[in-house]
Parts: sequence; structure tokens; C-alpha cells
Amino acid sequence: MSLEAEILALAAGAHEAANVMAELNTRVKNDWLIRCAERLEDARESIRDANTRDMDAARKKGVADPLVNRLGLSDGKWHDMIQGLRDVAALADPVGRISDHTVRPNGLRVGRMSIPLGVVGIIYESRPNVTVDAAALCLKAGNAVVLRGGSEAIHSNLALAEELRAACREVGLPENAVVIIPTTDRAAIDVLLRADRYLDLMIPRGGPGLIRKVMENSTIPVICHDAGVCHIFIDAGADVEMAIGVVRESKIRQMAVCNAVETLLCHRDAAHTVLPSVLKALHEEGVEIRGDQVTREVFSDVIPATDDDWAAEYLAPILAVRVVDDMDAAIAHVRQHGSQHTDVILTNDHANSQQWLRRVNSSTVGVNCSTGFSDGFQLGLGAEIGISTSRLHCYGPMGLEGLTTKKFVLDGEGQLRG
Repeated sequence: MSLEAEILALAAGAHEAANVMAELNTRVKNDWLIRCAERLEDARESIRDANTRDMDAARKKGVADPLVNRLGLSDGKWHDMIQGLRDVAALADPVGRISDHTVRPNGLRVGRMSIPLGVVGIIYESRPNVTVDAAALCLKAGNAVVLRGGSEAIHSNLALAEELRAACREVGLPENAVVIIPTTDRAAIDVLLRADRYLDLMIPRGGPGLIRKVMENSTIPVICHDAGVCHIFIDAGADVEMAIGVVRESKIRQMAVCNAVETLLCHRDAAHTVLPSVLKALHEEGVEIRGDQVTREVFSDVIPATDDDWAAEYLAPILAVRVVDDMDAAIAHVRQHGSQHTDVILTNDHANSQQWLRRVNSSTVGVNCSTGFSDGFQLGLGAEIGISTSRLHCYGPMGLEGLTTKKFVLDGEGQLRG
């Protein structure tokens, strides 16, 4: 069988499974989620061995440490992955929910019912926990999922997917509700992107190259999980201790994640009162500061920033810092250089906070909090399939609701249009 025929056969299997998934009740889907958590825990050592193989291979290839770390299933990531399954099981099932009730002048009752999207294809790099998070959300929302992880995580992804598929068999779900592409051949991606007969949505998660490839070549609707060029703006009069705490956590909690802050903007009136203490705390944690002229004047250990720094997603202990004249300038910077991911203001001025929320139209906008809260788990979605920077059809952390659409349902008593 050719590669193309093999991939299309897998996609066709997922398409058949999606028809069954759409009609399953919530109890069966939740049974599957709980069984997945149990099976993964039982298989933890073998999965960790597979993960170690992937990480060792990446190091031998000279992959940078931040990217190797993305491959790892640390204790914290493992806990979040397992807890995510249980949290998704506890969430309300959106499928079948009727909303937007209206009654037309002729008495016809109209509503909108949430239904699954069908088959969701996900092409992603590095993070093997995406295999579990994505499958959990897709299946709870009544979809089937086709997963194509990066070649650097092939052993981890195959080991995880086998447990998910085994759980399907055990609880009575169609096994092909979870399909993983078993080859590292990049030609498989090209086949998937043209499989619009079987797939209903494509979600790429990875670097700019992958996003661009999918956007340019897919015949299937695409939702992008693009770069995370996240900003924090320190407003005039911002609290020093809060600024230190929020910026520090936003940068160093996890650096190789899309919701880590990459650019710090500071109001000119806070440049001498707040900014030095913030930069000192970061510098002591080993963060390299790349700043404009004013930043270099108020803090000595700063490397001159270049134009490329303002739009950089470092995923590393590097932070770009710019002093701006006012909030208008900060917003202009975000609009010009940001990626519509997550942008936060630190302020004691309520009017400014409300302006920031209204005027900055990134997928997540915050006041006086860490950028790390732009995360499905933190926002009560149980887990996330990604953070969409596409405004259609879902924007921001994408959970169960984002994996459904709505159909119109009509309830009449013999009404005729005439």
C-alpha cells in the first residue's frame, strides 16, 4: 500500500468513527476518559521509556535545550495531563445543548443545537502531552481525531495513543475515534492536508514554518495556533512588588511555552521607579535583557535590542524591554509586533485597565495577572487543544465549545411558509 493510500485509509476510518461518536451519550465518553487516565498511569514507566528515547535522540541531533524540554513528560506535565482527562470528564457535555431560543411571529420555535465538528486533524510539534489533551477534548465533544505529531516525539506519541485506543476498545468506543499517523515521513502531512473528503477541521500547532505550510496547502478549514509573542505593559504608578511577581512568573515559570512573556513594555513614568527592580529580579534568575536606550540607562546589564527582538518568540531566558511614552504607544507596539496571543497590563488605574481590555484585541487580555493564565486548564476548560490566534471560528484557548458547531432546529405545528 502506498503512503497516500495508507493515510487516506486511516482518515476514512476516523470519518466512520465520527458518525458513531456523534451519537454516543455522555456516560460512555466519560467512561473512556477515566479509563484513559487509569491506563496511562499503569503504563507510565513504558511511556517514560519511550519519551526518554525521543529526548536522547533529540540531544544527539543537537536540538536546543528549550526544544528538548518541550519533548519531556516531567512529573508536572504528567500530572497535568492525567488531571486534564479527569477534568474533561467532569465538564458538561456541550453536544445536544439547545440555545438561542426564539419564537417566530407564526409560532415556529427556533433554536440552535450544539453538534460535533466531525473529524479534527491536528498537526503538532514536540509536546507529546498534546496527544492526550487533544484526544480528550475532541472525543468528549463527540468528534474523532487524527493526530500527526512531530518526528522528534514519535515514540512518545505512539505509546500514548496506543493506551487511548485500547481504552476505546474497552469501553465500547470505535477504536478509530483516535487515529495517530504512524510514520515520520513528512509527505504524510501533504496527504492529510488534501483529505477534505474525510476531515472537517485542521489545527496546526508549532513553529511559523509549520503554520505557513498548513495555511498555504490545506483544502480543509484551518484554525491556527500561532506564535506566542506575549506582552506585559507596566503602567505609570504600577505596584512594584506586584510587577516583580507577575513579570517574573510570566517569564520563568516555563520559558518554552507560548504563554510566556517575551516583551516587557514600561510607561516612561515608571521607568525609574518600577522597571529597575523588575529587571534586577529577572537578571538574578539568569534572564538576558535586551532593551532600548532608556532601558539601558536605568539598568546596566542590558544588551541593545534590535528591530527583530520586538517580534521574537524566544522560548528561552531572554526578554525584550522597551520604554514607551504612554498606554497609546504600548497598544501601538502590541498591534504592530504582537501575535494576538496574550497581553497584560499592570496598573492601579481602573480607567486604564478598562481601556486596555477594550482596545487590545488579542485572544486573551488581562489586568494585573500572569500571562500564564492563558491556558485551557487554568481557565476551567479542563484541557485545551491549542490557543487559537485565528478569529474564526474559535479565538483563544480552545476547549470543548470550540470543538462543536451549531445547527438550527425548528419545532412547529404545521406552519407553512406560503
